[in-house]
Amino acid sequence: MTGSLLGAPPVPPAAGPPHPPARQQPHWPEGPALRSCLAALGRSLPLVLPDECARLRSRLAAVARGEAFLVQGGDCAESLDALDAGSIRRTVATLGGVADVLGRALELPTVTVGRLAGQYAKPRSSATEIRDGVELPVYRGDAVNGHAFTAADRTPDPDRLVRVRDASAATLNLVRALTASEDGTAQEALPRELFTSHEGLVLDYERALTRADPVGGGRYASSGHLLWIGERTRQLDGAHVAYFAGISNPIAVKVGPTASTDELIRLVDRLDPDRDPGRLTLIVRMGAGRIRDVLPDLISKTTAEGMTVGWVSDPMHGNTIGAPCGRKTRRFDDILDETAGFFEVTRGLGVHPGGIHLELTGDDVAECVGGTGGGVGYDELPGGYRSVCDPRLNRRQSLDLAHRLAALVARVPSPADGGGRAADRAAAS
Repeated sequence: MTGSLLGAPPVPPAAGPPHPPARQQPHWPEGPALRSCLAALGRSLPLVLPDECARLRSRLAAVARGEAFLVQGGDCAESLDALDAGSIRRTVATLGGVADVLGRALELPTVTVGRLAGQYAKPRSSATEIRDGVELPVYRGDAVNGHAFTAADRTPDPDRLVRVRDASAATLNLVRALTASEDGTAQEALPRELFTSHEGLVLDYERALTRADPVGGGRYASSGHLLWIGERTRQLDGAHVAYFAGISNPIAVKVGPTASTDELIRLVDRLDPDRDPGRLTLIVRMGAGRIRDVLPDLISKTTAEGMTVGWVSDPMHGNTIGAPCGRKTRRFDDILDETAGFFEVTRGLGVHPGGIHLELTGDDVAECVGGTGGGVGYDELPGGYRSVCDPRLNRRQSLDLAHRLAALVARVPSPADGGGRAADRAAAS
């Protein structure tokens, strides 16, 4: 992740009509604190540079054309109080290991993107949480408020936006050092190039870090290389789509089972009007029980419109269940089944299965259940759960999933190459 050291100037507030309605935004306390924090963010140096974003866009164009495979993963939600160099390194190494296994199986270069250095905000299904008759604002990620169930912690605090920016800069600094180092071992497949990504949810933060591109012109989000719009904020008339339409970064959209083909086509028209491969990636999160029924029509209709986008599977978010202990969890077999369904559908339609998007960690946690040899059991969740939000695959489960998917790839030839290399490997085995 190299680039010019020149800082891009902040973009002044645009004149014109007010912003369209924005969902999932914090209700900040009244007073000057928010203005002061946003001004500080506006004066800060960019976290990423426009030439880095352009390089990722070029890599994702190869994904959209069927010439590369995207491996994207990391924390569900990063924690300001849990920043740890060893944990970050282990997660980066796990991501690199998954990419190495899948790249070899597919015989394609991989594009490695972390859910890190900015993944501090989460959309929620309810604005409040009730415990023992006490109602407080819901936890929206460390960018907004604290996880502890107290009035002080749950009150949105704009100072957290500045802390998130600083923590993201520190994480990026470490990631750049790791990917440039030569001390990886055979058990630690550190990627040589790692880009960063997060959900562009808190628009106050994203707008304050939007910068002008002094070379290419236009505007870009300097908070990360790739930003995505979540399932809850992809309304065509909403503020998130409007913001994303105006930045030059490569972007992605999460697409769930309720998305209609008409809505998806209009969304692609709005976000990628020039039909530029690498600009837009569609991350599908259907659930294992629905992927094979819902995805075919979406792919068929969009490809019929001549839309060249990257299709990526998120087998995590559609498969969340409640565990007996009260925690949220995900079954390894469901994650694998949705991924298998994604490959079956895309290859059956002659479309490149462009990548996988995982919530994972390199740490030895117990959050998702199952895996090789029984893996993690439900009884291990109370003692091994570390996520402040949704459950992640641990290192062993992540690599297990990669190897299982690699075996699947060998058995399911791609119609794009007439059965090609994967089928030849299967026949020879």
